[in-house]
Amino acid sequence: MSIRHGLLALLERGPRYGSQLRTEFESRTGSTWPLNVGQVYTTLNRLERDGMVAQGGQDEAGHALYAITEAGLAELRTWFEKPVDRTSPARDELAIKLAMAVGAPCVDIRDVIQSQRRHTVKAMQDYTRLKAQALVAVENGGARERDDVAWLLVLEQLIFQTEAEARWLDHCEARLIRLSTTTASAATPAPASPPSAPADASTTTNTTTPAPASGGAR
Repeated sequence: MSIRHGLLALLERGPRYGSQLRTEFESRTGSTWPLNVGQVYTTLNRLERDGMVAQGGQDEAGHALYAITEAGLAELRTWFEKPVDRTSPARDELAIKLAMAVGAPCVDIRDVIQSQRRHTVKAMQDYTRLKAQALVAVENGGARERDDVAWLLVLEQLIFQTEAEARWLDHCEARLIRLSTTTASAATPAPASPPSAPADASTTTNTTTPAPASGGAR
């Protein structure tokens, strides 16, 4: 998650102070990725160091305001235009867990898969309920419509993600079953051929009576 670019996107709409940025970030994403004020100010300090934001006075309550600079706007445009890199995916804990569970003597990988599937399906159901609420909010409109639409997009991404994960878990389980069946078949020795019946001596002994010699003595 790019907190850096998220804050720049919010600052494009006008100067903001730290806790205001945190509130708007969480409102836009439905608190899916909660921030603390320390993260926000640390990121703002780095952006200021890099020349992408600058402090621009204070509001009526004395909060220090930050404004986006031309360099920050250029960085934000580049971020929006550039596709998210999928060639170097982030570490996925579930994929690592299943990879380590293969052949591990202390765990049954099928139990791991079934436990995760139950959790994933429940999460998908929760996201679907939240989506229904977000749809109602979008249809009703209001001052928060932009945030409601943004939250709806995030929820739908989470729903698609959990659906894909559930299908992948089904695939993993089916593959393991096929592999275990194949391995068991390969390990089972082929049945021995029955021994050949011994040959019958009476059928092999020559019982032909020699023909009498012709032209005997008179």
